[in-house]
Amino acid sequence: MVDLVEHNAPETVKTLEKKLVEKKVTEKKTSDKKSPEKKAAEKKTLDKKEMNEKKESPAVETRDVNEPALETIPEQPQDLNKLAIDKRKPEEIDLNDSELYFNRELSNLAFHARVLEQAIDENHPVLNRLMFLCIFSSNMDEFFEIRVAGLKSQLEFSREQTGPDGLYPKEVLRQISDQAHKLVRRQYRILNDIIFPKLSEHNVHFIRRSLWTESQAAWVKKYFRENVLPIISPIGLDPAHPFPRLANKTFNFVVELEGRDAFGRENGLAIVPAPSSLPRLVKMPAEVSEDGDNLVFLSSIIHAHADQLFPGMTVKGSYQFRLTRNADLEVDSDDIGLDLAGALRTELQTRHYGSSVRLEVAENCPKSVITSLLDQFDLHENDLYLIDGPVNLSRLLAVLDLVDRPDLLYSPFSPGLPRKLSTSKGDDMFEAIRQKDYLLMHPYESFAPVIDFLSNAAKDPNVVAIRQTLYRTGARSPIANALVDAARNGKEVTVVIELRARFDEAENLALASRLQDAGAIVVYGVVRHKTHAKMILIVRREGSVLRRYVHLGTGNYHAGNARLYTDYSLLTCDSDIGEDIHKVFQQLTGMSKELKVKKILHAPFTLRDRLLDMIAKEAESARSGNPSRIIIKVNSLTEQRLVQALYKASQAGVKIDLIVRGICTLRPGIKGVSSNIKVRSIIGRFLEHTRVYYFYNNRSPLVYLSSADGMDRNLNNRIEVAFPIQDPKLARRVKKELETYITDNTQSWVLQNDGSYQLNKPRKGEYRSAQRTLLSNLAD
Repeated sequence: MVDLVEHNAPETVKTLEKKLVEKKVTEKKTSDKKSPEKKAAEKKTLDKKEMNEKKESPAVETRDVNEPALETIPEQPQDLNKLAIDKRKPEEIDLNDSELYFNRELSNLAFHARVLEQAIDENHPVLNRLMFLCIFSSNMDEFFEIRVAGLKSQLEFSREQTGPDGLYPKEVLRQISDQAHKLVRRQYRILNDIIFPKLSEHNVHFIRRSLWTESQAAWVKKYFRENVLPIISPIGLDPAHPFPRLANKTFNFVVELEGRDAFGRENGLAIVPAPSSLPRLVKMPAEVSEDGDNLVFLSSIIHAHADQLFPGMTVKGSYQFRLTRNADLEVDSDDIGLDLAGALRTELQTRHYGSSVRLEVAENCPKSVITSLLDQFDLHENDLYLIDGPVNLSRLLAVLDLVDRPDLLYSPFSPGLPRKLSTSKGDDMFEAIRQKDYLLMHPYESFAPVIDFLSNAAKDPNVVAIRQTLYRTGARSPIANALVDAARNGKEVTVVIELRARFDEAENLALASRLQDAGAIVVYGVVRHKTHAKMILIVRREGSVLRRYVHLGTGNYHAGNARLYTDYSLLTCDSDIGEDIHKVFQQLTGMSKELKVKKILHAPFTLRDRLLDMIAKEAESARSGNPSRIIIKVNSLTEQRLVQALYKASQAGVKIDLIVRGICTLRPGIKGVSSNIKVRSIIGRFLEHTRVYYFYNNRSPLVYLSSADGMDRNLNNRIEVAFPIQDPKLARRVKKELETYITDNTQSWVLQNDGSYQLNKPRKGEYRSAQRTLLSNLAD
């Protein structure tokens, strides 16, 4: 399982990718067994504690008898009111009405809630359920670092803006605080009441201080003395020792002290920053462990020996806390001059010390100490989150390195591989692609052909040029290695690196330096438009002609992500597509007017308008009494013109299925507006990341795959590409895979018109999981 946000590849996902790759898990096919019915035992304890907090669930709307029953998510993302718009006649409804739109940030928070619910789903192995908790923690970190921080900045600088939903930042922040507090409480209850006990049943124990045996306490004391005490730096607070400037998300303790030190100083508080070099989770050796794997938190080790940090003083209490800061980089395009990389390096130095947005503190911390911390960081009560356990649960991913329990994880599998690509090397691979297009769906099908495509080109004496875009790849990845080899082998290598890929900026700067040192030409795209398209263009001399070979994808060129994210890859030798991609690279590396392309759709120029045209054409077909259908699968849907076009198509009678993993501002199920639109979100073992646009097109279906989501930023402010699937057989395959998602009744959540998401609950014997079906159909 992965992080369930895209750039949203924060530390949790990167750590997970590293762990899975380093372990070199041999994958083998997972059988497509029917899922057992969910058990209620674990949920019972949790629900009992939350009984007084939960709002009454809205009634489930009447559904077709053949559709699965629905189960309501425990926490609702938005304040829900009866829609006044439901009482209006269709002709009276203005599609700009704020009631037709959900708030972007609250929809984002609802997605994180769905991720959290995976931790209580017994269809996932218990260590993977723990990983979902870690992913939720990491997702929430980024949500506060970027989204909440942005809302707070609007208030601070009096630049309040509303979206189509009409909510002002102050109200959005109020609702975020209300829901986020409930979600965090639920997160720790799941951890303490369900996950830890379940792991203990499997002899994986997180040992509390109160349960240490005499031998364990002795071992911890020795560990503290040898590994912690030499590098930890307690800071007593007084006029000569001001409150330290704490970096974003660092792990700290506030300690209450009593007494006078050697200099006669008397002050009640000290700060103890936990060294970042120390592991947050430590495995006890076998000689002091009982019944399997025994793990102890660094926080417990420091708590137990806090008095040794202040000899002669009385430690009244020690409480862990963590501060979250604004981590969004703001590189002013007017100040960049001719050096984007230099401007970005300068900005990266300040990222860890942005304005404060959230404070997490141990729930047993005294009120007076909490008040001091809030005052210190200029935060308010609604920015405070009391924690019943370790702060920063994402660091619990370390358990994957500390315990060898494959029986508590998903079964491994071997990705499928088309026969001609699996045996093709060098000339043979290019010959295979000349014969027909190849479509791969990762992770069910291997990413190896994409790496081989580039590696073969690097060594092929007939290849004269390679061009590629890179967004998230890694400076030492197989893709980067192939590009370095190609440059050293004398190929004309041009790489467009997007330096501003959030939280990958430093990695991309290192990658750019490595490629430049190898002799590649490196450019950074367009200053005001992020380059998000996924493209490889290989130019090969074949006899007297130069032939173009192309790879286009919906996801990043990252071998780790390709084992965790669902993405499509297309390998083609189509001359028109090759010419189109050549023109896109011309725009990125040089300066020119908009160049006309034949087959691809290209943001910010043609993609949005062509999507609107294709939606309008389906609406016209429906109004004429002809069959029509739209299926769109994206990570997020927020672009207002796109949403309004879908509303108009629904009003015309077009059946519309939207598979939107995360944010969705479109409100489905409104009579006279969106009653023909159904929105599903699939959450499962793999991060759903494919972007697909399907249109029935009067019995001549159009299928486009894309790097672009249905968001303002993708369609208006990024370099994106959507590419057609021209082979009818491949187009039918994509349609069939979309239908697999639509009929999923075990991992799909249905968006209701009141903003709630309800989990599809299969009837006995009717289990349909899209991810399991695809794994069965495509993996070896």
